[in-house]
Parts: sequence; structure tokens; C-alpha cells
Amino acid sequence: MPKELFNAGIAGVGAYVPDNVVINEDLEKIVDTSNEWIVSRSGIRERRIAPPEMASSDFAVIAANEAIAGAGITAEEIDLVIVATNTPDMIFPATACLVQDRIGAKKAGAFDLAAGCSGFMYALLVGSQFVSAGSCRNVLVIGSENLSKIVNWKDRKTCVLFGDGAGAAVIRPVAPGSGVLSHKLYADGSGGKYLNLPAGGSRIPASHETVDGNLHYIHMRGRDVFRFAVRATARSATEVLGAAGLKMSDVDYFVPHQANVRIIEAAAKRLRLPMEKVLVNVDRYGNTSTASIPIALTEAVRAGRIKKGDHILMVGFGAGLTWAAAVLKW
Repeated sequence: MPKELFNAGIAGVGAYVPDNVVINEDLEKIVDTSNEWIVSRSGIRERRIAPPEMASSDFAVIAANEAIAGAGITAEEIDLVIVATNTPDMIFPATACLVQDRIGAKKAGAFDLAAGCSGFMYALLVGSQFVSAGSCRNVLVIGSENLSKIVNWKDRKTCVLFGDGAGAAVIRPVAPGSGVLSHKLYADGSGGKYLNLPAGGSRIPASHETVDGNLHYIHMRGRDVFRFAVRATARSATEVLGAAGLKMSDVDYFVPHQANVRIIEAAAKRLRLPMEKVLVNVDRYGNTSTASIPIALTEAVRAGRIKKGDHILMVGFGAGLTWAAAVLKW
């Protein structure tokens, strides 16, 4: 007999951002930029930057513990840990294994997932499949980034955009008709050239030349990424809503990847969603990549904005190129 399929939903969320706030005026002192230039192009006014001794796993552990507590379970009840990150502590072992050890999830499997800024959405939907299939009961998914370690602080086009932080969620079975109602993963590898970190892998191993050539920093073709992001966000959101049998008017909150307020506003306009329904914190944290959606989601839960029965639309996009969308009933 076929196994029973379960609805998978979010049972608890958590987030962490470093204490150190770097405002735009601070960046005026180190690169040729201004507060007006940064705000007009991105909407970002400040971002959180981690101290040198903190790594991505440190953020992830803090966010994970809050999510586990919010789900009302213990770490030993976690069956699987998935960490989405572009800034792992090291190439191997997986950051997820480091987190699994530190939180005491002794019975859990663990692996990292790389999908650019779409990573948390990919991890959420991959984790949901384990729960839906009945092979896992509690899956911990985390987006954690230490992007300040891989930005070129002499490049004003990129260093002003990014920040550090982590967000987490516990996925488990929920009542029929709630949880993840529809979802879709997308990719277009032909756009990989638009956003990458060229060196440090097997294609261009680390060397004095790669360091001198600034090849271990984020490289981005901003205009190309902007056009892709607006188009992908609107189309994928419309597709998953349709698959769930919902209309845009049914959406209570839209949680997009927090890359740029202009992208968010343009996508909301295409979707005809009022900005009152859009969760935005890019002005305070910058682009935290895989962490941006779970941080925004956690802040809304902490504030009591998201309530049982709400329809939550989420869309991520990033390097790959990748993008992903889902609609949940809370």
C-alpha cells in the first residue's frame, strides 16, 4: 500500500542578526558613495556586520534554538538539519553538521544546500518533502550568511548591499488543508555569469593570483539581476497561487527575498499587491541572502502580525540563477 502523505507546515521560527549596525554614513568614509545614492538605488539605510570571530554556524545555532523552542520540541526530536548558505564555515564538513552537533540534534541527519539567495526557499521545500513523505517528523531548515566576509569593501556597487544574519524554521506535519499548499523550484544556469564568486573552487583554485585579482569576492551584474528578479518574482508568485487555487486577494502577507526595495516594489506592483501586505526589512538589514526570508518571517511572527489561517506567499531568487516560490496556510 502507498504510504500516507502528510501536509507539512512551519511550527516554529527563529532569527539572529549581529549587534554591530553599519549605517550608510559609515560607508561614506571608506568608499565613494553617499547615503542618498545607496537609499535611492536599494532602499538600504543600514545593515548588521558580524565581528571577525563569528562564523555562519554561530548565527545558525542561535536562530535554530529559537525555532526549536517555538515549535515546542527538543533538539533530540529533530530528524534532519538543512543549512542553506553561500558562506559556509569551510568547504567541508558541512555547516549543517557543525550546527547539528552544537544544538544537540543527536538523531538527525545533516547537509548543506547551495542555491544562492533562493537557498532558504529550496531548503524549506526540500525539507517539506521529507515530512510529507513521512520519512521525517521534524526538519530544521536554516538560512545563514556571513556575507561581510566575501564582499569587496572597495567596491561601492556591492559592499553597500549586503549584511549578515540567520533565520530558521522547524517543519513538521500539520492539519490537512494547512501548511505548504503549493510550491515550485526554478533554475536557469545560463544566468550564472550574472552573480558569482569566481575563485576558491575546482575551476579556479585559490592562489596568490586569485587573491590579488579579487576573485574571492562577490561579482554581480546588477542590472541583469534586477530585471531577472522582478520578472521571476511576479511569474512564480502567480504560478504557485494558481496551483493552490487562490487569488492574489487571498494573500495576507507576501514575504519576498530582501535584496532591494525597488525590486520588491516593482514585483508588488506587477502582482497588484498593496505594500501593506508586503513584509520589508531590507532598509534595516540589507541583503542577507538565504537569511532574508526567515528573518522577515520571524519578525512578523514575533510582532503577532501573522496569525493562524493566514495565507503567506514567499518568493526567493538569487545566484544560479535560481528562484523558488511557495504559498502556505499558517
